[in-house]
Amino acid sequence: MMFSDNQIYLASRSPRRRELLRQIGVKFNLLLMRETLGRPIDIDEQPLADEAPTDYVYRIVQFKASEGWKRILQRKFPQLPVLVADTIVTLDGCILGKPKDIIQAEEMLKTLSGRSHQVLTAIGIGIKDKIQVRLSTSTVRFREISEREIRKYLAQNNVLDKAGAYAIQGMAAAFIAEIAGSYSGVMGLPLYETAQLLEEIGIELFP
Repeated sequence: MMFSDNQIYLASRSPRRRELLRQIGVKFNLLLMRETLGRPIDIDEQPLADEAPTDYVYRIVQFKASEGWKRILQRKFPQLPVLVADTIVTLDGCILGKPKDIIQAEEMLKTLSGRSHQVLTAIGIGIKDKIQVRLSTSTVRFREISEREIRKYLAQNNVLDKAGAYAIQGMAAAFIAEIAGSYSGVMGLPLYETAQLLEEIGIELFP
């Protein structure tokens, strides 16, 4: 199935995801969801009781795709595929999403210091009532980080919109001793899985 002008919608405000999509030559229009303080209004990002990290990211991505399609219909936009994504950090089975404030961000970084954690990014493409999802899982190991380094990092970087309170492509790269998996997945959009999904629905990366 081919789509007009080989284009999609990206339902994300993340500049990192925009940059990554452009990197593989995808044409897209932004489909912005309603937000306040960087958090979506129409999507409850709280994990359910005893919800596994994988189940959580799948649920959030499916909901984002559904809400994105509703927005297309409400605004009478051209009906193009909607690409959505959600990234979380997990440690010992616990979900570390976006910190609610600097205090929580500091706690997260102290917890991650000197340990390995997983970064899960689920991506989904919604076309009407059909949603296809892929998952990228990577393991990241932090070196020991001093309290001084954490405080300086938080003073110089906005982390409240970042899962686990860090961005791999920024200053936090100096904390990372090792990564196994997808670098772009840790950034927020795994390009291998994204390319697979796009090609499956007829979006040509090399037209």
